[in-house]
Amino acid sequence: MHDIRMIRETPEVFDAAMKRRKSDVSSADILAIDAARRAKIQAAETAKADQNAVSKQVGAAKAKGDEAEFERLRALVAQKKHEVVDLNEEAKAEDARLTDMLARIDNIPADDVPDGDDEDDNVEVNRWDTPPEFDFKPKEHFEINGVAASMDFETAAKISGSRFVVLKGAVARIHRALAQFMIDTHVDKNGLTEMQTPVLVRDEAMYGTDKLPKFGEESYQTTNGWWLVPTSEVPLTYSVAGDVLDESALPIRMTAHTLCFRSEAGSAGRDTSGMLRQHQFEKVEMVSITHPDHSDDEQKRMLRCAEGLLEQLAIPYRTVILCTGDMGFGARRTFDIEAWLPGQDAYREISSVSTTGDFQARRMNARFKPADGGKPEFVHTLNGSGLAVGRCLIAVLENGQQEDGSVKLPDVLQPYLGDKTMLSADGTLK
Repeated sequence: MHDIRMIRETPEVFDAAMKRRKSDVSSADILAIDAARRAKIQAAETAKADQNAVSKQVGAAKAKGDEAEFERLRALVAQKKHEVVDLNEEAKAEDARLTDMLARIDNIPADDVPDGDDEDDNVEVNRWDTPPEFDFKPKEHFEINGVAASMDFETAAKISGSRFVVLKGAVARIHRALAQFMIDTHVDKNGLTEMQTPVLVRDEAMYGTDKLPKFGEESYQTTNGWWLVPTSEVPLTYSVAGDVLDESALPIRMTAHTLCFRSEAGSAGRDTSGMLRQHQFEKVEMVSITHPDHSDDEQKRMLRCAEGLLEQLAIPYRTVILCTGDMGFGARRTFDIEAWLPGQDAYREISSVSTTGDFQARRMNARFKPADGGKPEFVHTLNGSGLAVGRCLIAVLENGQQEDGSVKLPDVLQPYLGDKTMLSADGTLK
């Protein structure tokens, strides 16, 4: 949500930001609604003052026994009363119109975000390790002999339709091991607090974390109104909604491993093979609630938490900062981490780490009380994948594949796999 005072005071700054975002929204459109709303409020206040003044005259007319004046003034009071009600309703309608408009406008990008139209204009900022070389043509994850029998798309389609998968046996265990490894690392090494959160949330939680009203079609809603979370960013971030936190409580750093659900609206025909793009998937999420002065450093910290997981798993990756044309609706700045997938001969996104500034905090009224006793201020909120479990599984399987169809597994997973180090070509752990 945008600060209307900022738009009033520096409309040129807002317009420049929207131009960078490739948005046709202008400060003039917003301020016209704001002016109409304020005019209605002022008119209602004037009418109320008139009503109060005339009400005092009614008593005086009654005391004088002037019945005609008494009736005239009483009718005028009733008229002013209706006028106040009507003007307040009109002001309320303009306020709702303004709020809805502000809720649909992209966040203002940070100054260091590169300008651009799409993913081709993203800028690489880091690269770790080099892609492995194979003496054979590497396969995609679902084609590897040791994986194929345990990654069942046909049964999933029978149960649920397309873009679902049933994992079985050793592959299911590797998937679980990855999630446990991520959570343990975030808690034991990165200092995050593990949370278990609902995957069904109310409208308010989706709105507060900028998923509504603009992106309702990308999520699933139950018949009784709950939403299935697109990521645990929603419940983790919304956990501080309406709070006034002590400054000493910041930063709040949380992590959760949950099921996630996305309709993948608009992705027809993309990544239809394998389990890269699914309606249901698992992710380990990181969320931080911070002091505004520390949010940029916190984003760097979160980015290193995610990158560190891939380094421990020995997965080559690159990190890019997204340009203005590719950045998500609520973000001020986003870094994507892209893992190397030999089967696709390409880097593919495995994590996004974003700062929203106070964009979400304004929507859900999350503030902190400064230690010096000043007026409460909005917190900053950040979120990041740490990591997408299914995509990480793909990266592990493809980078560790051997010519005979077996897969060499990362050493860091051994404690979670009963000290096993290989997925054999027949699909068993050894």
